[in-house]
Amino acid sequence: MTTPKQIPPSEWKGVVSKYQGGDALRSLWQLGSTLTLLVLSLTLMHWSLDRNLWLTIGLALPTAGLIIRTFIIMHDCAHGSFLPWPKVNDTVGFVTGVLTLTPFHQWRRDHALHHASSGDLDRRGYGDIATLTVEEYEARSAWGKFTYRLFRSPIVLLGLGPLQMIVLQRLKFKFDLATGSRQFINVWLTNIAIASLVALFALTVGYKAVLLVYLPAYYLASASGVWLFYVQHQFEEAYWAEHGEWDYATAAITGSSYLRLNPVLQWFTGNIGLHHVHHLGPRIPNYRLQKVHNENPVFNLAHQITLLDGVKALRLALWDEQARRMIPFKELRRQRVAR
Repeated sequence: MTTPKQIPPSEWKGVVSKYQGGDALRSLWQLGSTLTLLVLSLTLMHWSLDRNLWLTIGLALPTAGLIIRTFIIMHDCAHGSFLPWPKVNDTVGFVTGVLTLTPFHQWRRDHALHHASSGDLDRRGYGDIATLTVEEYEARSAWGKFTYRLFRSPIVLLGLGPLQMIVLQRLKFKFDLATGSRQFINVWLTNIAIASLVALFALTVGYKAVLLVYLPAYYLASASGVWLFYVQHQFEEAYWAEHGEWDYATAAITGSSYLRLNPVLQWFTGNIGLHHVHHLGPRIPNYRLQKVHNENPVFNLAHQITLLDGVKALRLALWDEQARRMIPFKELRRQRVAR
């Protein structure tokens, strides 16, 4: 297979510019309604805790969905697409970052690097799921292969992956490309705010509620978030290219999936399933993504997947540079036998 034909700027720059920038009233309504429903859902979970455990477990699902929706608002703030006022936008981003256990400024920098390098084989490592090529995997030691296989297993990705989002991303002790002094300070300010919020909850509603209501809901939201991020770029026909061949628009549209969800799930996930539109136009607010896709044929180039496709994609683990597609370990074994 050959590298996908590059999409010229003339086919997308004008399209993107028409939809950029947030609608203040619509954004404020989305923010207010989402946070109100999140507080209500958490309150109902706490109320049900001593009455019906199954009801508490059932309420964890919509609560997790609302946490994801809150995260998408933070995500839009990181791109400057949510509100037209930069300082207010950053304040909302910080607050929603605290509510979703995410250090806003550091995450914004890391996520910007992800957008600038997604699908580039020579610039991996920023906000992506670690992915090796077949050649890189085969060159590893037995231990290196074992650790990579372990990391790519669905149990580790979805079971331990949330720990990266909830815990590890806020343990910053040194500067790097994604973490300058401003981001470093923000990480620890976020940590202080989260610790204060948890202490307040523990003092007012008790540690039991924190452990049995808030933590499970946030963990479920984080696990769902890991899966969402995984399927956005990890599918069989995904786009990967060496830096000299890499093209931003082609990577955005053909290297990002269009996850087709029902209206309820699309609402909870803030339309992020239209990831191909978002990657091409990151300053387009979440509530316009479907409209942009529907009105512009260039987005029909994106690879569409369903929920079931997304579950099946968890078996994919390696980029086959010869076939230019993602393959599972099982297929690599077949290739070895055929040699």
